[in-house]
Amino acid sequence: MPRFYPNLVTLAADAEAQAEQRANLDILAASHLPGRWAVKDSFAALDLARHGFDVLLEASWMRAVLPVDGPPGDIEWRREDKGSQKLPYDDPDFAWFTGRRGFRVVAGGMLYRAAGVVGVANVVAEAADAVAVWRSLIVLAAQAFPRLPLVGYEQGEELAAALDAGFEIGDPLRVWVRSPG
Repeated sequence: MPRFYPNLVTLAADAEAQAEQRANLDILAASHLPGRWAVKDSFAALDLARHGFDVLLEASWMRAVLPVDGPPGDIEWRREDKGSQKLPYDDPDFAWFTGRRGFRVVAGGMLYRAAGVVGVANVVAEAADAVAVWRSLIVLAAQAFPRLPLVGYEQGEELAAALDAGFEIGDPLRVWVRSPG
């Protein structure tokens, strides 16, 4: 798996799915993966502590219904492309936005279209700009990928800013990690 990505992601929370997820986890454990590896428990439904995992983070899913008005505030937004930043891939489902004041980058976020939604990740904002940045990303997602809901997950102050910007809170999720040994 790429660095910072989980080795296993749960996609359902019912008892049958949990049994299948534990079986897949056993297969991964038996494969003796090198280094640290992770499981994104998308529903916070698994207890992996007895399998040698520790909780890396607990967060909440969130969803935004996309508005039609323009980005608020004094940040100027630009969609980065392969030519300007030498991105390692050219994927029409991916969009990386940077926000500037003058020549200085002060905010950013990544969007990815998949399975009828747009995921938002890697949001960067100073605390004073956080709500405006999240609101801007809702608008930018609507422009880049029209008529699709925007989803993601956050915790703490980032979650609070996203909720203030118009996101609705969803179910909890948990990311587990297991160190080698």
